[in-house]
Amino acid sequence: MRQRASQEQASVALYWDFENLHASLCEARQEGAYSKQDNRFRVQEPLVDIQAVVEFAASFGPIAINRAYCNWQYFSRYRDALLQCAVELIQLFPPGGTAKNGADIKLCLDAMEDVGRFEHVGTVVIVGGDSDFMPVSQKVKAAGRSLVGIGTRKSTNRHWAKSCHAFHYYENLDLQEPVLAAARPAPCMAGDAAAELLTRAIRLLAQAQGNAWVSPQALWQMIRRLDPTFDPAEHGHANFPALLAAFGDLLEPGEGEGRAPLLRLR
Repeated sequence: MRQRASQEQASVALYWDFENLHASLCEARQEGAYSKQDNRFRVQEPLVDIQAVVEFAASFGPIAINRAYCNWQYFSRYRDALLQCAVELIQLFPPGGTAKNGADIKLCLDAMEDVGRFEHVGTVVIVGGDSDFMPVSQKVKAAGRSLVGIGTRKSTNRHWAKSCHAFHYYENLDLQEPVLAAARPAPCMAGDAAAELLTRAIRLLAQAQGNAWVSPQALWQMIRRLDPTFDPAEHGHANFPALLAAFGDLLEPGEGEGRAPLLRLR
C-alpha cells in the first residue's frame, strides 16, 4: 500500500455548492430576493467573493481540485472571477421548473470518489450550508481527511457546521465585495503590490492556524499559492529574505521552538 502524503505535502480539494451560497447572500440582503421563481431564472448579479474563498482554502495547502456546481446559464456575470481563480465549472440543469439542480448530491458523490482516488488530498473544503452534507462529512472523517466547511451565518444548518473539523462563516473571510469594503481594514502600504500580498498571506495563515506567528517558509508557500507568478525580483528584491528585510516596518520578528524564525504583522 502506498504511503499517504505527509501533512506538509497534502493538498486541498475545494467543492462549491455555488448557487446555495449565492442564494444565501441574496436572501440576506432581502428576503425572497432569490427564492421566488421569477427571480431564480434570470441573470444573477455577482455577490460571491470567489477570490476570498479560494485564498482561504489555499491557506490549508495547495489546491488540487477547485470545482463548483451550479446551473451556470444564469451566472455568466461571474465569468471573469471564476476564470481568474481557475474554478472548474460543473453544469447541472434542474429536471423541472420548480426542481432543485441536485448540486449537493453530485458534489457529495464527486468528493467521495476523489477522496478514494487521490491519496494526496488531505483537506476537503465544502462551500455550502445544507444539512445534506452531513453524510459526506462522516465519510471524509472516516477516511482520515480533514473537513472544513464554509457557509453564510444565517443560512447554515448548525448540525452540518458542527459535523466539520472546522467551520468558517463566509462573512468572516477577508472579503472584497463592494458592500463590505468599508468594513475591511486598509492594507498596509496599499500602493505596493508586494506589501499587499505579504499582508494578505500572513492574515490568511494566521486565521487558518489560529496563531498570529507564521514561519517564513510557510509564508512563501502561501504567497505562491495566492499568486504563482510572484517573483521578488520584479519588486526590486534579490530574493524572498531580501523582500522580508525590506518590509521590516511591516513585520515583527520572533522565535519558535529551537529558535526557528517566525514573523507576524506589527
